[in-house]
Amino acid sequence: MGSLDLIRLALNAASAGGKAAIATVVRTDRSVPRRIGAAMLIRDDGSRTGTVGGGEMESRVVDVALDAMSDGQPRLLSYRLVDPSTGDPGVCGGEMDVYVEPYMNTASLLIIGAGHVGRAVCELAQWSGWDVHIWDDRPEQLEVFDDAVHSYSGELTQALVDIPLDARSAIVMVTRNVPLDVELIPAVVKQPAAYIGLMGSARRWSTTKELLLNAGCNENEIARVSTPIGLEIGAETPEQIAISIMAEVVRATSTR
Repeated sequence: MGSLDLIRLALNAASAGGKAAIATVVRTDRSVPRRIGAAMLIRDDGSRTGTVGGGEMESRVVDVALDAMSDGQPRLLSYRLVDPSTGDPGVCGGEMDVYVEPYMNTASLLIIGAGHVGRAVCELAQWSGWDVHIWDDRPEQLEVFDDAVHSYSGELTQALVDIPLDARSAIVMVTRNVPLDVELIPAVVKQPAAYIGLMGSARRWSTTKELLLNAGCNENEIARVSTPIGLEIGAETPEQIAISIMAEVVRATSTR
């Protein structure tokens, strides 16, 4: 199967909501199991099509590909296939480099709270190319959103099951009060997002954090919450606040 066929399979997997990665041999020296251009497709369930050489080396490539599917970052791997006693994954006698490129759907942004600021963040995030999901415990707040936005109400824990959050994702909490934050944050901080931000003053967060700790929440998990949310740009209107929030989201997620 050629490289174009593998790319088509990878794109099909991503468009269906799954993940895949293509590993390609890009450099060889001396004796190696496959030559430049050999490629393999790895799916997020660990299954594969094609080969870059088999054995321990290929097993390591699969593990790295799964990591790449988690954070969306490509990798360039270098292998020396000489002496397994020193950790080499083979005995062919040569060296090879393998480039691993992940294929996946657009990164997800979850907005918790569909008030004025939540709506402004939603609009800006859509324009910025995020896969936008928004949750509110008040169903009537979600009626203004079109079909391009994935909207959820009811129990947040149930909604989180259906939202494709991963290490590229961001969660923006623009909620209305402390009791709601205390109810929601224990589930939110367990998500594999690159960024979790909460709107509110330092005093509000101090109260919220104390209540969470008293309820037995893990302090390290709570520390994942960035608050007050947004870069300090003197924002006042919901639209300006949304700009400050999305600027912080982009900065936080682009450095991973």
